[in-house]
Amino acid sequence: MAPEIVNEIDSISVTLNAGGMNTINVVLAFVMYGVALGIRPGMFVKLFKNPKPIFVGMLSQLVLLPLLTFLLALAFGSSISWTMAIGMILVASCPGGNISNFMSSLSKADVELSVSLTAISTALAILMTPFNFWAWGNLYIKAAGLAAEVPQLVIPLWDVFKTIFILLGIPLTLGILTAHFLPKVAEKLKKPMQWFSILFFLAMVVLSFAGNIDAFLKCIKYIFLVVLIHNFLALTLGFSTASAFKLSKIDRRTLTIETGIQNSGLGLVLLLGTSIFADFPPHGGTLVITAWWGIWHIISGLTVSTVFNRYDHRKSKAVN
Repeated sequence: MAPEIVNEIDSISVTLNAGGMNTINVVLAFVMYGVALGIRPGMFVKLFKNPKPIFVGMLSQLVLLPLLTFLLALAFGSSISWTMAIGMILVASCPGGNISNFMSSLSKADVELSVSLTAISTALAILMTPFNFWAWGNLYIKAAGLAAEVPQLVIPLWDVFKTIFILLGIPLTLGILTAHFLPKVAEKLKKPMQWFSILFFLAMVVLSFAGNIDAFLKCIKYIFLVVLIHNFLALTLGFSTASAFKLSKIDRRTLTIETGIQNSGLGLVLLLGTSIFADFPPHGGTLVITAWWGIWHIISGLTVSTVFNRYDHRKSKAVN
C-alpha cells in the first residue's frame, strides 16, 4: 500500500460529543437487550447436556480467531498500516455479532446454539475482549518490529471493563429476565429488534464518517480487500474448526456464522468512548477497519446464508 494511501486512511478521525456518545451507548445496549430476548434458560440445560459445540465455538471465537488475525496481520506486512492491523485485532477480540442469530435462522442453522454462543461470548467479553486486544495487539507491535516507533498498547482495564459490563452485561441480563418472565412480549420484540440492530449499525457508520466522506471513498477499495480476506478466513475458520471436531452439519453452519460475524459496534464504542488510544496518533486505520467490518459482515452473512440454502435446495432436488 502506497504511503500516501496509508496517510489518507490514518488522517480519518471521528469525534463525538458526550451527547452523541451517550446516544450510541444507549442504543447499543438496547440492541444487546434484543439479542437476549431469544435466550431461554432451557437452552443452556439442553446444550450443557451436549457441551461439545459450545466448547468448540468458544475455542474458534475466543482463541483461534485472534490468533489467525495476528498471523494474517503479519502476513499482510507493509501492505497495511499498523493501525489497520490493530483494527483487525480489535474486531477479532469482540464477541459474536448481534445479527449472527438472525443470519443463523436464515442459514437454517441451530438458532438455539447460535443464541447461546452469542450470550456466552458476550458474557466472557467483559474479560476476554480487553485481554485478547491487549495481548495480541502488543504481540503484533513487537513481532512487526514497531516497538521503537509505536508506544506499548496499554488498556485502561477499568474503563474498558466498565464500558463492556454496562453495554453488554446489564442488557443481556435484562433480556434473559424478560424472556423468562414475559415470553410473549419477548417473542413480539425479537424480530423487530434484529432488523433494528442492522439499521442502527449502518446509521452509526454513516454518521461517524459523514465528515470524512472524501477520504473514506478514496481508501475504501483498500479497506474492502483487507476486510474481505479477514472475514472470509474467519468464516472458513468457523466451518473448518467445527468440521475438525466432527460436529453435525447444522452445528458447522452455526459456528461458521458465529465466528465470521463479530460485534463491531462494540469495537467502535471502545474506540470512540474509552481512553484506549489516548497516547496514540490518529487511529484512522483502526476506525475504518472496524466500521467497514460491521457493514461487510452483514453482506457476507447474507451471502453465506444464500449458499447454505442453495446447497439444501440442490440436495433436495437430487434426492427427489
